[in-house]
Amino acid sequence: MNVKKKLGFALTTAMFGFVLLIGGTYAYFSDQEVTNNSFAAGTLDLSVNETAIINLVNLKPGDTMLREFAISNDGSLKIENVFLETAYAVTDVGNDNVDDFGKHIKVNFLWNWQQESEPIFETTLYDLQQMDPDVVKRDIWDPLWEQRGGLETDETHDFWVEFEFVDNDAEQNMYQGDGLALEWAFNATQSAGEEK
Repeated sequence: MNVKKKLGFALTTAMFGFVLLIGGTYAYFSDQEVTNNSFAAGTLDLSVNETAIINLVNLKPGDTMLREFAISNDGSLKIENVFLETAYAVTDVGNDNVDDFGKHIKVNFLWNWQQESEPIFETTLYDLQQMDPDVVKRDIWDPLWEQRGGLETDETHDFWVEFEFVDNDAEQNMYQGDGLALEWAFNATQSAGEEK
């Protein structure tokens, strides 16, 4: 048995030496190229040309106010939607309001000239708080032309909006001297991801 072990050990040692000898003399060609890659996220940058669309005093029931403003995409990505969120705070000077002053201020229309759309039509500020209309959506159906919604890079949309202090043909003395601070937040969202 001892001879078999010695013979096996010698054979293993010889094979190991042979592998080292061949491995040391084995040669091959190789080449290497390095690529430098980068990823940069785009930007959404919505801007409004007016910080205050409307500031009025001395309103009376029946008054209407027409104003213009514009929103622009100053970012590097297309804006798919611009949702309008409405919030307001009422200052009740006489502490005598029995109804929300926002129910008496109506948005008669909000018209987007570029999309030829009317995202808001005859809605009170009170009701508008529960909505979030997309102000850059194209809502006119036309089978002959591509219906493009959204706001492309470097594109501007012009709007007209008309507010009205509704005259409800009833006594509205409780609103004398009251104020309403309106906040409109325009929330932009990106378009869907795509294969690049």
